[in-house]
Amino acid sequence: MITISLCMIVKDEENSIARCLDSIHDLVDEIIIVDTGSIDQTKNIARQYTDKIYDFKWVDNFSSARNYSFKLATKQYIMWLDADDVINKPNRKLLKQLKDHLNPAVNSVTMKYLVNRDKFGNPSFIIKRNRLVKSSCQFKWNGAVHEYLEVSGPIFHSDISIHHLKNKTDNSKRNLRIYEKQLDKGAAFSPRDLFYYANELMRHNELHKAITYYTLFLNHKEAWKEDKIASCGRLADCYHFLDDQEKEREILYKSFEYDCPRADFCCRLGNLFLEKNQVNEAIYWYEYASKLTWDKNCMGFYHVPSWTWLPHLKLSICYYKKGDFKKAYKHNTIALDYLPYDPGLINNQKLIKNKIRT
Repeated sequence: MITISLCMIVKDEENSIARCLDSIHDLVDEIIIVDTGSIDQTKNIARQYTDKIYDFKWVDNFSSARNYSFKLATKQYIMWLDADDVINKPNRKLLKQLKDHLNPAVNSVTMKYLVNRDKFGNPSFIIKRNRLVKSSCQFKWNGAVHEYLEVSGPIFHSDISIHHLKNKTDNSKRNLRIYEKQLDKGAAFSPRDLFYYANELMRHNELHKAITYYTLFLNHKEAWKEDKIASCGRLADCYHFLDDQEKEREILYKSFEYDCPRADFCCRLGNLFLEKNQVNEAIYWYEYASKLTWDKNCMGFYHVPSWTWLPHLKLSICYYKKGDFKKAYKHNTIALDYLPYDPGLINNQKLIKNKIRT
């Protein structure tokens, strides 16, 4: 059995930290809380779970805070969570099994991060994160904002999922200001910084400026493949909001330069053709998306709808438009298998069934 230090950085998380710690406190051997300036009850709540609570003066750098928390760890492995993360009962069982049987030669363990839930509680996005790392490797966090943990050596891809249950909306420009302060100081941006700065610009509707930085990022030879693919998606979003369909389609095709076509990009191409009522072209891309298989070792963003029910819903719509109600029914049925309680799909099924009868 390995031993685990749980390391967290927090600020004003009184509404979520107990839920997080309740889900994991008995599965780890040490809990380290680094507080970056809470003015609510966060630290008092955390004291119910651990006495290892430390203050860290905020320096506009998330990596600095995370690296400080890792330095305080004393166990064989370090696990990190945010205060709005939760491990549910099935995944607690998987984590216990991992702790009991992990090969100590492993340097890092990835876990799935489930974010952006739909109305039924299903995650819209899944991404793998290096979530548990060997302390002796002294891996470091990098990046002032949207920090990442740089790891090497043997990596184990686990089936454990962490649910991100965000219960507050962050509309602040904190991250954007951090990046712009760095630019004002003449800091050299890494490829990753360019990508995430562009994301912040887009998030705050500075679309033309975001396009400039996404383009700079895509022209960078050292950028990570998965970030390039994601950047194509965000850049396509910018052109979509600017109503430039030609550029939107162009950048979606560009994503194919970095890897085999991804289902979410194929669905987006299908959408562009469907909007122009080019139904046969739309069917081509939705059919293509429906036949793709996700690489379980991929560290990129997995858009759950595009790889499951969405292409079938769209195919149902396309075949309905063509008057092929049997195929429309078939694909709506497949979509229903993924979302059996969706009222829209249930109503579609009744409508198409009536069409077939008549």
